[in-house]
Amino acid sequence: MRKKLVAGNWKMHGSLAENKVLLEALVLELGQASTAGCIVCAPFPYLAQVQSVLSGSTLAWGAQNVSNHAKGAYTGEVSASMLLDFGCSYVIVGHSERRALYGEDDASVAAKFAAAQAAGLIPFLCVGETLEEREAGVTEAVIGRQLDAVLAVSGIEGIGRAVVAYEPVWAIGTGKTASPQQAQAVHAFIRAKLAVLDKNVAASLVIQYGGSVKAANAAELFAQPDIDGGLIGGASLVADEFIAICRAAQG
Repeated sequence: MRKKLVAGNWKMHGSLAENKVLLEALVLELGQASTAGCIVCAPFPYLAQVQSVLSGSTLAWGAQNVSNHAKGAYTGEVSASMLLDFGCSYVIVGHSERRALYGEDDASVAAKFAAAQAAGLIPFLCVGETLEEREAGVTEAVIGRQLDAVLAVSGIEGIGRAVVAYEPVWAIGTGKTASPQQAQAVHAFIRAKLAVLDKNVAASLVIQYGGSVKAANAAELFAQPDIDGGLIGGASLVADEFIAICRAAQG
């Protein structure tokens, strides 16, 4: 049985004072839970604080982006080895905001994915379609292309050592949410596509849903057969919301 994972993506939010309150609440309520993995993905400047507060708990943490370069003259970039220095286990790659706002294409996402894994990090590989693409009926083609770019570099074995996060772009920060049936259909497509290459990898792969998940809809989404938790945006900044979502994943 696949373990469900819930990861909070703080995006560009937080302060030392706000983080302290949030992290201490998570440790108090979730720090000893073991039936579901709960992960915090914080902005780079706060990783030391996250490491300090979460160390010794069952909560894990990670970053929101990573360079595809191991080291060198890349001002402003952060390497995978640097993230490891702060205890990170995970990193988000290919988030829709990185693709849309910063021009990250499928090839650059695949390179970051490979760099993260080479260093020992577990990538959350984000895939998803825009509203225009969904309305044009090309959702599966878009997601298939995004997956194929990573498969070409890292193979099905690489996918098997990662987490895939389906994030319909049209349901991120908009208040819209894919229905459980819509989300399940795409998750099932992803699993079936990968099963053609390796049935065991596909069966064990954790595929998260990331599209305006809240405490109110988490349990219904997570009850779908191919939805293995969530990549949570705004709700991860509210302790009670994120705790409730993590508990929904615990069943």
